[in-house]
Amino acid sequence: MVHKNEAGNANFLDVNRQSINREALVRRHNPVVKGFDKFSSLTVGNGNYAFTVDATGLQTFPEIYENGGVGLGHLSNWGWHTSPNPMGYEVEKFPKTSYTTLSGREIGFPYMPREESSEEYRWLRMNPHRLHLGAIQFLLTLPSGEPAGPEQLQEIEQELDLWTGVISSNFTLSGTTAKVVTCCHPLEDILAIRVKSSLLVSGELKLALRFPYGSATFGGSGAVWDCAEAHRSEIMESTDRFVRFSRTLDQDTYAVTAAWSNGTLEGDSSDPHLFVLTLDKDEIEFVIRFSKEETAATLPVFEEVLTRTTNHWPAFWSSGAAVELAGSQDSRAHELERRIVLSQYLTAVQSSGSLPPQETGLTMNSWAGKFHLEMHWWHSVHFALWNRPELLSNSLGFYQDLLPKAQELAQSQGFEGARWPKCVTEEGVNAPCFIEPFLIWQQPHPIYFAELLYSIDKNHETLKRYSEIVFQSAAFMASFAEWDDKTKCYVLGPPLAPAQEIFDHAMTMNPTFELAYWAFGLSTAIRWRERLGLTRMEQWDHVLEHLSPLPVSDGLYVAAETVLDTFSGRTGIDDHPTMLAPLGILPGLMTDTETMRRTFHKVLRVWEWKDTWGWDYPMMAMTAARLGEGHLAVDLLLINRTKNTYLPNGHNFQTPRLPLYLPGNGGLLTAVAMMAGGWLNGPDTAAPGFPQDGTWTVRCEGINQML
Repeated sequence: MVHKNEAGNANFLDVNRQSINREALVRRHNPVVKGFDKFSSLTVGNGNYAFTVDATGLQTFPEIYENGGVGLGHLSNWGWHTSPNPMGYEVEKFPKTSYTTLSGREIGFPYMPREESSEEYRWLRMNPHRLHLGAIQFLLTLPSGEPAGPEQLQEIEQELDLWTGVISSNFTLSGTTAKVVTCCHPLEDILAIRVKSSLLVSGELKLALRFPYGSATFGGSGAVWDCAEAHRSEIMESTDRFVRFSRTLDQDTYAVTAAWSNGTLEGDSSDPHLFVLTLDKDEIEFVIRFSKEETAATLPVFEEVLTRTTNHWPAFWSSGAAVELAGSQDSRAHELERRIVLSQYLTAVQSSGSLPPQETGLTMNSWAGKFHLEMHWWHSVHFALWNRPELLSNSLGFYQDLLPKAQELAQSQGFEGARWPKCVTEEGVNAPCFIEPFLIWQQPHPIYFAELLYSIDKNHETLKRYSEIVFQSAAFMASFAEWDDKTKCYVLGPPLAPAQEIFDHAMTMNPTFELAYWAFGLSTAIRWRERLGLTRMEQWDHVLEHLSPLPVSDGLYVAAETVLDTFSGRTGIDDHPTMLAPLGILPGLMTDTETMRRTFHKVLRVWEWKDTWGWDYPMMAMTAARLGEGHLAVDLLLINRTKNTYLPNGHNFQTPRLPLYLPGNGGLLTAVAMMAGGWLNGPDTAAPGFPQDGTWTVRCEGINQML
């Protein structure tokens, strides 16, 4: 049965019109950990800040989770470190390599060949990098006084209560039980920890705080622990139950304040960055705040943080959308539901903050902790579809702040409008690279985000709020397209790097996905001008009306006009199959449905699956859904491929080097929202992207339709 909300979007309920028991839905997927498993670390966080723990509920044995596991990071959106730069390296000083456009114009890019490197290049690529803020851990000893290792911990029972956002961890050491509660303040970068055990009194269990130096290592936690002389941890103020630290790493600083219920905090003579609490009671409550600047705000007590947390998460689960698959005949339904629930939690704690998230969120560093703007779509579109549009809006201010630099970049290359970079920090400057300066599919993203938000609220204020980034994005897109006098069409590139990043950016022209996205972006921007009562832009209309058609060879969409042998010559059947994106991610402008259907089935038959990425599976599922092939949509979401693996903690595994990949989680949520809630101008049936033969029972509340 179909019900329409006030915005005109479909909300689908089961045929009995019973509401979903959301608490039961969420809690039946609580992760439970019974040992030290490098793929089962758990995280608490608030979108701008997160703390990942091992089976003790703290960061006691980080080495277990390194080298291919989901590491124990402690990262934030504000915590960055820049290594010393005695040579004064700057991106602006890096030599430019010139590339020639179709019209013969020369454009300089900060290019470095993939196989080459230099000290300047490495420094610019790795700085600044996201910083591990400090480990809160246990120091464990045996009755003999010897250090206790993970093998000495028994009866481990740990659970993340997704409904309340609280991690409870129990274990025994030398036959004595320890109980640990870990939670994070939903609005501030504050952790609250409670420990109960007689081991605290005997000294066999001590609570410790340890600060690291920064690291840009790919797949690392952002920490180096053996560079004591390179940074400072200074106590600026202390009492019996309170301490305030000032942290200095080269030119970077941050502040830490902590309070506890009993015991004495002391430094360690062998490590100037290690501080240990010695207790005379069998229970301690410990609260700690991390901040970029010093703050005079009073620290809340443990119970206040716990209450805030246990109020926030039920409200989160109750206010957004929900999809329940219980009662389905397909045996895979429980696993898909598990992935859906865990992905909502993970993206909320890792990806809903003030900046676009990095691909590994706030758990560990990849690409120095920088975020990839082309991935922002995969990270964040689902928030709006799952009726949490504010969590998408949170990061859109980044584009407004970056706008002057994006306009400078476009102008420096002879274009109009604003050119959005690819892999950046909040500073918004792309480092030299063999691929990043040439990528363009992030360019229409702000237009898509804004249009999606407007489709939900139909609010004139939304138009005014985002009009500048919409229009500046479109202005660049229109000026980037070049007129080809031979074909009497506008073309994209060269030079450009398409989403399928395996082709020569100096030669690639008219990639299929980017052409379709250009059409979507320009047509949407034109509608925005009309909605705001502004005159149409003649150039935008001309480009849109004369944009090159999507390239076809042998009745199939191919990767690009310059790769017509994508399938016949097998020159482009690895990496992302983005020739499917025009009817899937996008609503099908310029697309012929039957040509796309043939292409879709060809991809399924011949694609090199080992070279795909986690978001490729939901991308293909969305194409299947729009083609009316619901069985294949579900099959693709659950296909048994390494990079479609979802770990016990819900993370999307890719490789040992990249053991978590949040674009996969976000993509899964986007695809499920579309399949369950439908899309604009799509079939007026319940759960139109799922099989319609009765094998799936899909209860759906609150989903907003996809564009």
